[in-house]
Amino acid sequence: MPLTFDDLLHRARALTQGGRRAILGIAGSPGAGKSTLAEHLVRELNGGGAPWVAHVPMDGFHLADAELERLGLRDRKGAPDTFDAAGYAALLRRLRDEPGDVVYAPGFERELEQPVAGAIPVPPTARLVVTEGNYLLLTTGAWPRVRPLLDEVWFCELPERERVRRLVARHEQFGKTHEEAVAWVARSDERNAELVAATRGRADLVVPCGA
Repeated sequence: MPLTFDDLLHRARALTQGGRRAILGIAGSPGAGKSTLAEHLVRELNGGGAPWVAHVPMDGFHLADAELERLGLRDRKGAPDTFDAAGYAALLRRLRDEPGDVVYAPGFERELEQPVAGAIPVPPTARLVVTEGNYLLLTTGAWPRVRPLLDEVWFCELPERERVRRLVARHEQFGKTHEEAVAWVARSDERNAELVAATRGRADLVVPCGA
C-alpha cells in the first residue's frame, strides 16, 4: 500500500507520545525535496493552533565562505567537511537535554549563501523538532554523533532526472548562469549525492517525494 502524507503525519505525531520532546531527521541527496517535506510537515502538524513543532535545518552549520577560503575548500562548498558537524550535533544534544529553555539555532540565508547565527528560536513549547540535511546518516568525521540524537530518520528520495533538474534551477535562481549551474551540479552536488545515496539503508523510512 503506497505511503501517504497522512501516514507521515501520524508517524511524526507518534514520536512525541508521553509528552517528551522528539527530534525527527529528514535526510536525502541535494535537491531531493528535504526542505519542502520538512516545511509541509511542520505546517500541517502545527495547523492553526499554538506551534508545537519547530524546523531546524542543518544548513545553518555551513562554514562561512571566509573560512572555506582559508581552508582551501571554497570550490567544494556543500561537501561533508564544509559543515560544522560537531556543532550541529552539539545543538541537537541541547535540544534534547534542555527542553525547558529557548534554544537558538543558526539559519542559512540563500540569497547570500551564508549561515546566520541565532536565527531560529526553538521554544520550550516545541515537542517535536524536524531537522533536515544531506549528511544525517553519514558515518565519517563527526557525523556519526548525529544519528543517536535523532528519534527517527526518514530518507527523502526523488527520481534522479527531476532531482538534478531542480538543483540546476535552484542554482540559477540564486545567481548562476545555466552553464555555471550545470557545471557545479556535475562537479560538486553529484559527488555529494553519491555519498548520501550510500546512507539510504540506515534510514528508518524511505519517503518517495514524487516528481
